[in-house]
Amino acid sequence: MQDIFSSLNLGNLINNIGNYLDIKSPLDIIKTIVDIGIVSYIIYKGILLVRETRALQLIKGFAIILVAYYLSDLLQLRTIEYIFKNTFQILSLALVVIFQPELRRGLEQIGRSRLKGFFGFDESNTAIQVTAYIEEIIRAATEMSKTRTGALIVVERDTKIGEIINTGIQLDSNVTTELLINIFTPNTPLHDGAVVIRNNKIKAAACFLPLTDNQNLSKELGTRHRAALGITEVSDAIVVVVSEETGSISFALNGGLTRNLTPDILRKALNKNLLEKNVSTKKLSIWKVKAR
Repeated sequence: MQDIFSSLNLGNLINNIGNYLDIKSPLDIIKTIVDIGIVSYIIYKGILLVRETRALQLIKGFAIILVAYYLSDLLQLRTIEYIFKNTFQILSLALVVIFQPELRRGLEQIGRSRLKGFFGFDESNTAIQVTAYIEEIIRAATEMSKTRTGALIVVERDTKIGEIINTGIQLDSNVTTELLINIFTPNTPLHDGAVVIRNNKIKAAACFLPLTDNQNLSKELGTRHRAALGITEVSDAIVVVVSEETGSISFALNGGLTRNLTPDILRKALNKNLLEKNVSTKKLSIWKVKAR
């Protein structure tokens, strides 16, 4: 081991790196740092853009195929290698077609964004902010429960649901009790659909959610509850539902539904899943409450 380190010439290594990067003066060093920084930032923003939708799963699939290709080459599995080699010839075209919505959304976002938003100087999430909007949700749900006003409130967590947000009306407003009640007031333009909360903001209203395919649900559950279960089956989002028929408050998570909640129990459920650490690895126990 000592022979290996002794054989390394640090000066030659630095010179080789400098020649490769064409560094001949201190100004070139600054240019190289700026160049690498810009490329790194573009890659970082690209990753954030992909995380906004389920395109991340597609990229993982392509990565697995790429690893399988190199393994087949290493193990000399000629048939598999031939299939993968010919597949990669049309991969560039396939990527453009598959990721067309994400590419278009990214260009639109760059065109609309301000320098402040583009460089990520927005205020970071804090426990105080989360606690504040949890209380706003609880108060809104309690008031709507009294008047039997139907409501569907989705709180995004680790799994991004940008495609759901894009189906609604963009708001980007603070979470307040008054605004939530006003949105779900019957016969108003935004009352039909779901509200999506992202990063402590009401990101959109009147959003369409996928319905659950579970055939074993109670016939008493309407479209709102089935939509709440549907979005929690494909993401780790949290959903608060207020029934228009009974005024009962329900809580959906991980494809399970907890019904007939009091404000205190709803507060405990939201605090547990939005404030505690490692929330993405924990599951809320779903109580089976019989309909009254």
